[in-house]
Amino acid sequence: MQREEREVQYGARGWWADDTLARWLARHVRERPDAPALLFHDGVWTWRELALEAHKIAAGLQARGVASGDVVAIQLPNTFEFVVSYLALARLGAVTCTLHMPYRGAEVQALMRHSGARLAICLPQSKEMFEGRGIAFDEMERKEKNGEPLGSGLHEPRPSDPFLLLYTSGTTAAPKGVVHPYRTLLGNGRLSAPEHGLHEKSRVLCAAPLSHLYGLYSLHCAWAVGACTVLLPAFKPDDLGATVEKLKPTALWTAPAHVAACRAAGAFDRYDWSSLELAIVSGSIAPPQLIRDFGARLPRCAVTQLWGMTELQAGLYTRPRDPFEMSATSAGRPSPGTQVRLSSQGELEVRGPSLFSGYLKDPAETRKAFTEDGWFRTGDLGEARGEYFAITGRNKDLINRGGVKINPADVEMLLDAHPKVLQSALLPMPDAVLGEKACAFVSLRNPAQSASLTELVDYLLGKGIAKNKLPERLVIVAEMPLTPTRKIIKARLRIPD
Repeated sequence: MQREEREVQYGARGWWADDTLARWLARHVRERPDAPALLFHDGVWTWRELALEAHKIAAGLQARGVASGDVVAIQLPNTFEFVVSYLALARLGAVTCTLHMPYRGAEVQALMRHSGARLAICLPQSKEMFEGRGIAFDEMERKEKNGEPLGSGLHEPRPSDPFLLLYTSGTTAAPKGVVHPYRTLLGNGRLSAPEHGLHEKSRVLCAAPLSHLYGLYSLHCAWAVGACTVLLPAFKPDDLGATVEKLKPTALWTAPAHVAACRAAGAFDRYDWSSLELAIVSGSIAPPQLIRDFGARLPRCAVTQLWGMTELQAGLYTRPRDPFEMSATSAGRPSPGTQVRLSSQGELEVRGPSLFSGYLKDPAETRKAFTEDGWFRTGDLGEARGEYFAITGRNKDLINRGGVKINPADVEMLLDAHPKVLQSALLPMPDAVLGEKACAFVSLRNPAQSASLTELVDYLLGKGIAKNKLPERLVIVAEMPLTPTRKIIKARLRIPD
């Protein structure tokens, strides 16, 4: 579909509107100026206060030469400073490029070069990584001088302007840059918030980093309806449980690994989670039993699943009123305006108003990413279950054992339900006869325990798994390498000699 056609079609259907972060913030200041917008530790910021802080930081950035269209990186945890910086850059019409907290010198510098970022807002102790372009948050505030209005001449961005540059997680390949205008992601958040049952009285907490689009989606949904955001700087089971008990969020964005870690640590027993009305689980394929266990722990909470990508934000999700078993066994139904189909090979392909246009400075990858008729190839394998879709694996993860393609997710889902296993990953290992065999990497819930290949194979056979899918080697790892949303980075797992 050509750009002009998208403009007409998506605008006429309300999928694209006049959404910008600056307009949303101004609307909430008008309609609910003294309502809580942000909770962080013992601090509370109203919409009026949040807007003022964002305006001050925008003025400070403007004084440092940041202008409309400039890219500015943010490497901060889930704190007040991250939220205000994000809003300030939007107020300037600048483009935010998020950098994950674990990234260090080589990764940071490569992404700064590729993105063309003018500055990076970071922690004071991290400034040296940015080769003179790092600035701490508290260095940016600008005071009014000589009667000059604070932040005079700030740019009013348009919904079609780019505002966010994100890099794909790169779990199996090098990260690629994805640029989004306001109307794609904010339209998706505006249309999805009521689907999740969110409203202005909701309190939204995200256990995943705000540097990832899943985390930003929690902000977009909250800000679409004027809900309050509850911040958790970094995930630990006890910190999450204590924050839920103290600040009483009503909605929780989380990942399967967060749920598994909380279960293993006993956090569901030690803290009061009763304020939760909605939980969204996303980031990787969730074992159905994990979702069932989570739902049993939170009987008054609607536990749902979501599937999304950097290229389109939220593509599929179950709704609070959907049958719970569909939330346990599928990623849900398409978000408003999103179309989903399966290729002949079982790959999910999508199109719709939240989809990106192409990878930054990479026309070759952009061409490979789209079909001839304009559908985006997600790389995820799926199954249709009525109007719902289940994610069954990644096409790049398939193991070719003697010409038979094995989907690791089938085995990983069973292993993750083993009482000793915290997380698992199946990888191919070379074989002179069959080409590839399966090697299982496993981290244990209790590091003091042990597990053997025979024990796990017997368990899998007891679950009815086909013998050709069985792992033929076991590697126990203390901790899995994870993306910010706690998805296993298989490329960093190495089979010992």
